[in-house]
Amino acid sequence: MTRSQPSVAIAGAGIMGISTALHLQRLGATVTVVDRGEPGSGASHGNAGVLAAAAVVPVTVPGLLRKAPRMLMDRDAPLFLRWSYLPRLMPWLVRYLSHCDAGKVRTIARHLTPLVSDSLDEHRRLAAGTPAAGAVRAGPFIFAYPDSTYRDGDAFGWGVRRDCGFRFETVDGPEVRARVPALSPRYTSLMVLEDQHGVITKPGDYVRDLAQAFAAAGGTVMRAQVTGFLRKDGAIGGLETSAGPIAADHTVVATGAWSKRLLASIGIDVPLESERGYHVEFVGATVGTGDASVMITDGKCVAATMGDRMRIAGLVEFGGLDAPASSEPPQMLKRRALAAFPGLQFTETVEWLGHRPATTDSLPVWGPSATHRGLHFAFGHHHIGLTSGPKTGRLIADFIVGGRPNFDFTPYRAERFRSPSSAAAAG
Repeated sequence: MTRSQPSVAIAGAGIMGISTALHLQRLGATVTVVDRGEPGSGASHGNAGVLAAAAVVPVTVPGLLRKAPRMLMDRDAPLFLRWSYLPRLMPWLVRYLSHCDAGKVRTIARHLTPLVSDSLDEHRRLAAGTPAAGAVRAGPFIFAYPDSTYRDGDAFGWGVRRDCGFRFETVDGPEVRARVPALSPRYTSLMVLEDQHGVITKPGDYVRDLAQAFAAAGGTVMRAQVTGFLRKDGAIGGLETSAGPIAADHTVVATGAWSKRLLASIGIDVPLESERGYHVEFVGATVGTGDASVMITDGKCVAATMGDRMRIAGLVEFGGLDAPASSEPPQMLKRRALAAFPGLQFTETVEWLGHRPATTDSLPVWGPSATHRGLHFAFGHHHIGLTSGPKTGRLIADFIVGGRPNFDFTPYRAERFRSPSSAAAAG
């Protein structure tokens, strides 16, 4: 197969942008990545580091509408809202909650599965031959439940995962302590996922190391604000930036939760919100999770060992892109961590806030634009950006250089949101 060698400008230096850049470079393209921050310093930095291959069940499961108001009133629940933001959130929220339907959840899960099911292999392939390779490690993803009754309350989600081909093991009784020795005796039941799961140690550093490998091989990483798009012969011909224009044959938008603002400049409207996520790191942690990532199910947060510290990350806060960090979410994470790991001692804590890009139908905006020639999308991956980044980048790269991968981008196209009927068909 004859492949072209195009020039490509990528907006965004998180896991999506850097994965796409590396794969394009390996296929012979000339690539420039532009970001206002350092590579890996945004949402890619602050997640739990888990390669969650089976994370195909969206937040919008049946029953959420009934539970959400009570959760907002509970200081230990994993849902927060800055009430002043509610009027701006409402149009997005109404469309989002319309997906709390069993059939729609199964459709979403079916479309997410090919993006994440082989995540460990995809990360190993991406990082091979770079300093980042050592950060990728295999390990189980363990869901810890207070008891079997609580676990059975998640039966619908586990059934969806089973239908999508994921295998898991149920662990009860004394073996729980053998699997996660530091876990509180309060947790008496586990669901364990092994295949294609793992952890990225210090994911922000991992993305930075990938970016350095890309630059060392001749790629360009530019620190600048992306302000718009260049036009050429009726197509998108690159990026406008605070450091000047960057002309390119193809342009990729991988700016996460900020993608909506950027695309509005060319008339593309996507229903995108920030699911504000937090983490707390316990520096000098005396206990850990070993090679596993542990989901504390009653707090919807994930704990993972990262070097000399334990990181616990998760929950959802709605409050937009511009508001400062709230004080209560990290306090909730600290309470959950200390309750789940009662032997945990540490020297200090580090708190972080980041922005997950969330669409109304829980599917990413991914692939080539149907309305703007030369434009491609790689954003909107909710909670699975780190997990799905390498495959997203590989398939977009193959599409750009002419390989035309055997993959149907239709469910992920930005154009699915243009009318209620197309949105319903997509998810």
